[in-house]
Amino acid sequence: MPETELVIFDCDGVLIDSEVISANMLIAELKLYGVEMDLDFVSRHFLGRSYPVVLKEVREQFGVALPDHFEADYRRRLLAAFAEGLRVMPGAPELLSRLARPYALATSSSPERTARALALTGLDHAFGDRVFTASQVARGKPAPDLFLHVAEVMGVAPAACLVVEDSLNGVRAGLAAGMEVWRFTGGSHLAGRLSQEPADATPHRHLSDFGDFLTLRPDLAQPLPDRRPAAVAP
Repeated sequence: MPETELVIFDCDGVLIDSEVISANMLIAELKLYGVEMDLDFVSRHFLGRSYPVVLKEVREQFGVALPDHFEADYRRRLLAAFAEGLRVMPGAPELLSRLARPYALATSSSPERTARALALTGLDHAFGDRVFTASQVARGKPAPDLFLHVAEVMGVAPAACLVVEDSLNGVRAGLAAGMEVWRFTGGSHLAGRLSQEPADATPHRHLSDFGDFLTLRPDLAQPLPDRRPAAVAP
């Protein structure tokens, strides 16, 4: 792969350990309307997809007519759950502070949910205006549109981008964009749920702990500050 000039992180399930919260909330909300599914089903079918796509598939697969207020109710309860239990992924802030290359965020979540999640975890200051959502492109993941949009805005060739994703759909999107893709498997939603990856969703590398990122790619690390005491003049 060419030299990395930009690192693009997914948000949910990568920088924040949110996917279990989101999935369990969706399961509980849909159960109110007679739709039964479990965490494995949600992980296989919905992980990495935008919320409108998920609702469309629920309607088509289960033949259920969800009321217009379903999305608003779900989002309100989800954000309340985030306020109580959302956690930043261990090692993520430290990694961001050590990266020697520009980085950005690309997520399928809505702008409102993303902004709230970043604020709750303190990552909003780390990314500033380098936050991109599926609302900015015509097609969400697994299409490459969002990653290509990020690369274009940041002025970096796709082949010089490194994508960090957790979902198979996210991996597919990064590969389709012609980028190097690492699959992050350290989120609680993937514990005991990793299955064989299809050919179109096989990443270049797996990463289970952000503490290992710069060990694997020391060329992307800023040098540690020299903490030796200053010499005393005679």
